[in-house]
Amino acid sequence: MHLPFPSDQTPEGAYLRIAKSIDEGHPAAIFPYLETEAQWASYSIRDARAQAVARVTKSFPEPSRTDLLTAYGSFARAPDGSDIFALYSQQKGWADHLRRDLSGVARVETDGLRATVVTVRGTRYPFRRRDNGIWGLTLFTAQLLAESERAARDLASVTASADDYERAETPEK
Repeated sequence: MHLPFPSDQTPEGAYLRIAKSIDEGHPAAIFPYLETEAQWASYSIRDARAQAVARVTKSFPEPSRTDLLTAYGSFARAPDGSDIFALYSQQKGWADHLRRDLSGVARVETDGLRATVVTVRGTRYPFRRRDNGIWGLTLFTAQLLAESERAARDLASVTASADDYERAETPEK
């Protein structure tokens, strides 16, 4: 007999959906249960990498072109923010980390818009209530924001270099 999950508008319900997604090997399915800032950061990473790939493809010489396309390509081609999260989950071992630590819910500590799910193993998972009422895991937000900032800096550097390459190819009149 299967018991229904609690609503995802409870920290426990969001946590149990994350645990199920990890157990089934679908880290992208966690994305709706990340806090909003983590989701926005994922989309920002994708957009910055796509813009960088476009400039690199158009303006960069080899071997820099191939090196940067290899580094940015999978992120630039990601169809959705959830795919960005899945790529980082694989690269950084986030799913493995969660898989090792997930267990049943012992208790939930709620304080306004923040909550902590404490597992029977004693692991604490921080959540924040999103505007849509769903509770979002905050565990990866700082790392995704840092990656988003890095992608923006990389895009600025790529843009400046692409402009230089284009100027160098344009004959002076």
